[in-house]
Amino acid sequence: MTPADANDPVAVARELERLRGTMEAGFARVDGSLALVVQRNDQTDRQLIDHEARIDALERARWPLASIAALTGVFAAALTLWQFAAR
Repeated sequence: MTPADANDPVAVARELERLRGTMEAGFARVDGSLALVVQRNDQTDRQLIDHEARIDALERARWPLASIAALTGVFAAALTLWQFAAR
C-alpha cells in the first residue's frame, strides 16, 4: 500500500481484507498445531500411565526375591551351624 492509497477508502478496505485473510490462515495453522500438541500430550499421558503400571508390576514381583534371598541365607547359615555341631 502506497502513501497515496492511505487516503483511498477502497484501497484501505482491500488491504484490510488481505490482512484478514492472512490472519485467518495463520490462526488456522496455529489451531492445527495446537490440536497436534494436544493429541501428542494425550498419547504421552497414556504411555506414562502404562509405564507406571508396568513399573509397579515389576516392583511387586521384585519384592519377594529379596525375602527369598534372605531366607536362603538364613537357611544356609543354619545348615552350616548344624554341620559343625554334628562333627
